[in-house]
Amino acid sequence: MSPTRAAATAPRRGRDARPEPDQRGPSRWRERLYRFDVRYLPYLLIAPFFLLFAVFGLFPIVFNGVVALRAWRLDDPTRDGWAGLDNFRRLLSDGDFWNALYNTFGIFLLSTVPQLLLALVVAALLNRKLRAQTWWRVGVLLPYVTPVTASTLIFSVVFARDTGIANWALSLLGIGETEPIDWRASTWASWIAIATMVNWKWIGYNALLYLAAMQSVPRDVYEAAAVDGAGPWRQLWRITVPMIRPVVIFTVVLSTIGGLQLFTEPMLFDSNPALGNGGDDHQWQTIAQLIYKVGWRDLNLGYAAAMSWALFLVILVVAAANALITNRLGGGKR
Repeated sequence: MSPTRAAATAPRRGRDARPEPDQRGPSRWRERLYRFDVRYLPYLLIAPFFLLFAVFGLFPIVFNGVVALRAWRLDDPTRDGWAGLDNFRRLLSDGDFWNALYNTFGIFLLSTVPQLLLALVVAALLNRKLRAQTWWRVGVLLPYVTPVTASTLIFSVVFARDTGIANWALSLLGIGETEPIDWRASTWASWIAIATMVNWKWIGYNALLYLAAMQSVPRDVYEAAAVDGAGPWRQLWRITVPMIRPVVIFTVVLSTIGGLQLFTEPMLFDSNPALGNGGDDHQWQTIAQLIYKVGWRDLNLGYAAAMSWALFLVILVVAAANALITNRLGGGKR
C-alpha cells in the first residue's frame, strides 16, 4: 500500500476527528431496566393488594383480637378495661352461644351437602350435548347474580304460613292439608326454609365451577368406560369426581366458610330482622346473628369480638376436616 493511500485511510486527528460512540451507555440502561423488571417490578405490582389487605383486612383482625381481650361496652364506657380470657370463658357456659352454634351447624348441613351434590349432577347434565346449551348454562347462574336481599325477601313470602306457595305446593302432595306448616315456628321447618334459600342461590354457581373442570377431562376416558359397561352415574362418581378433585375441595372449603358465616338469609327471614333473635325462641339464630345482637344491640363489643374469634376457629377446624375428608374420598393420599 502506498504512503498516500495509507494516510488517506488512517483515522483523522484534530478538529475533523469524531469520537467513537460509547456503546456501553444504552446497554447499561437496558441492563438496569431488565434488573428492575425482573427483581422489583413484580413486588411493585402486587404491593397495592397487600397495602389494602393490611389496612382493611389485617388491621381489623388484629384490632378485633385486642377487643376480644377487653371488657368493652358502648353503653358504659367506664367498664372498659382489660379482661384477659374472661370473654372466652364466658362462652363455655353461654346457652345462647351453644344454641346458635347448634343452629348454624344444622342449617349448614342441610344446605351444603345437598348443594354440592346437586351441583355435581347439574354440571354433569350441562356437560352433555344439549339443545340451547349456552342458554341453560347461563340460566343456572341467574340465582347467583340475583341480590341476596331480594331473593330472601321473596322466599319469605313463599314460605308464609297461610298464603305461601310452599304450603300450597305441599298440599297438592297431601302434606299439610289440615294444618299448614308454620315455617317460622319450629326448628326443622325454619332450617329447611333457610337451607332452601341458600341452595337455590349457590347450586348454579358451584355447578359452573364443576362444569369448567369437567371440560378438561378427556372424552376418550368416558368412551373407554362406556365400552366397559359403565353408565352415566358410575362415570360421574368413578371418573369425573376423582379427576376434578381439586375443584371439589375448593367448593367444599368455600361452602364451609360461607355456610358457617350465614347471616343475611336467617336475618331477613325473621319478622323483625333488627332484633337479630332468629325467631321467637331463637330456633334459627346463627352465630353471625348472635354476634350482631351482642355487639350492636347489647353493645358488648368485647364479648362479640370473642364470639367472632370462636367462630373463626370453628370455621378453620371444620374447613380443614372437610377438605381432608373430601380429598380422601376423591382418591387423594394427602
